Amino acid sequence: MGAERPRSFLLSKGPTQLTDRRFIKETGLETRIAAIIAPIAEDLGYRLVRVKILAQNGTTLQIMAEDQNGRFTINDCERLSRELNPALDVEDPIDREYSLEVSSPGIDRPLVRAADFVRFAGHEAKLEMIDLIDGRKRFRGTIEASDGDTVTIRLPDVPEGADPLHTLPLADLAEAKLVMTDRLLAEAAKEQELDDTLDDPDIETVEYDAETEN
Repeated sequence: MGAERPRSFLLSKGPTQLTDRRFIKETGLETRIAAIIAPIAEDLGYRLVRVKILAQNGTTLQIMAEDQNGRFTINDCERLSRELNPALDVEDPIDREYSLEVSSPGIDRPLVRAADFVRFAGHEAKLEMIDLIDGRKRFRGTIEASDGDTVTIRLPDVPEGADPLHTLPLADLAEAKLVMTDRLLAEAAKEQELDDTLDDPDIETVEYDAETEN
């Protein structure tokens, strides 16, 4: 068993529901694992953010989660890890040895729910769509608003006379995440200073070795 604790800050602007729909979903094996993990996380008061299987250190199963305020401390990581290990052993979704990594979403976090776009309005994000919209799949700009079904972003580099605002359907999102900017870092640092509920300013990855039988 090993542990890493990279620098990470958390931003929150009020609680959201644990069961809010995730518009960005995994595919294949990651979908199966997400279905195993999500109800366990919700029972503990957490919300699944993302599941990724990474080809690092052999194989790593990366789980990102948070509470309804967007926080996830080292104690939360450990608590969720303890509950996930037995369930993953029983379900045995990965047919090889792997490491389980449980972490917070981090600063330049994935945006997976409508509430994420509301929370981070005014910040820059990168979005990739499943299909072409206005002749493109990738958009990078400032989040302006979200109505629960769409997100509106302002593009910085449109031709003169063109509308910089693009409204994109959340149901067609393939991937979205915040862009690391000075403003995002500054707000994250301020949040960290004001939040005395966090156990450690250096959050938040816990890794466990998990071994499955073929």
